[in-house]
Amino acid sequence: MRKIFCSLLLAAAALSPFSSYADRQVVDQLGRLVTIPDRVDRVVVLQHQTLNLLVQLDATGTMVGILSNWKQQLGDSYQRLVPELTRIPTLGDLTHVDIEKLVALHPQVVFVTNYAPQEMIEQIQRLGIAVIAISLRRDDKQQNRLNPELTDEEQAYNQGLKEGIRLIGEVVNHQQQAEELVKATFSQRQQTADRLKTVSASQRIRVYMANPDLTTYGSGKYTGLMMAHAGALNVAAATVKGYKQVSMEQIIAWDPQVIFVQDRYPQVIDEINQQPAWQAIDAVKHHRVYLMPEYAKAWGYPMPEALALGELWMAKKLYPQKFRDIDMQQKADAWYQRFYRTHYVGSH
Repeated sequence: MRKIFCSLLLAAAALSPFSSYADRQVVDQLGRLVTIPDRVDRVVVLQHQTLNLLVQLDATGTMVGILSNWKQQLGDSYQRLVPELTRIPTLGDLTHVDIEKLVALHPQVVFVTNYAPQEMIEQIQRLGIAVIAISLRRDDKQQNRLNPELTDEEQAYNQGLKEGIRLIGEVVNHQQQAEELVKATFSQRQQTADRLKTVSASQRIRVYMANPDLTTYGSGKYTGLMMAHAGALNVAAATVKGYKQVSMEQIIAWDPQVIFVQDRYPQVIDEINQQPAWQAIDAVKHHRVYLMPEYAKAWGYPMPEALALGELWMAKKLYPQKFRDIDMQQKADAWYQRFYRTHYVGSH
């Protein structure tokens, strides 16, 4: 085994882009100074958020390898948006990588999540390949944690998303596209906030985010911010830190008025409608269980369309009278044409 690894190291060193092109440095979102070639056009992506951002930056052509479970992470409909992804080799996931496959792809850079194991990062670096960690969160103390305790969630995710988009854009030489994406992402938010000014804290609708196996998002995750921006009260925020499994008894005690389910987990809607325990909950009794559109992306980490479109969609669902004039299909189609270079055909 040691012989195989040594030969892989030698092969990677011979093919490494750093021998003649290592002439710029970037700081990744773990605060690491990373040397990368002047021109990067071969990347491996082992984080679905970064994959989605590369697509929106019109940099799909730079990807030579992607995480194996991208369909599960991004939703079944994602391949319609980017059919070429089905032809890109797969070789790992958020916490591990197939080193032999990696070497064969000759990447200049590997994008990983901020909580990728340190040994995985070091293993890739020993091959002479640059590793860029993306967190989409600014928080100096807990950057490598999956479920952080953030002193200012709003600031951590707003700044972290901007910095993450710009960093990815800089790595693949798509800086202009990155600036356009940042501007489009944050310009919509103010409109939603203005319309919700008259909704007091006591009037906010109690909302639960239902994920598979009774897991949900509490505090410290972008999803809670998404709910807050949409005028909702996340029932899990006070007792759940991060992303965790809860009990059915706890959900019944919270008694949410509305339940949202992410587009990538449609089976959860069936479970809620079919299982007797759920029928006692206010949201189920009053038929307010909603499958979110694919652009809402109510993930633990923020995505541009979640801020620009998803928060607006959620606010319109919760307070329809305040957003009667907003055509979500039209807004989604404009975004998709601009950043996915195709029409939006999903539900709204």
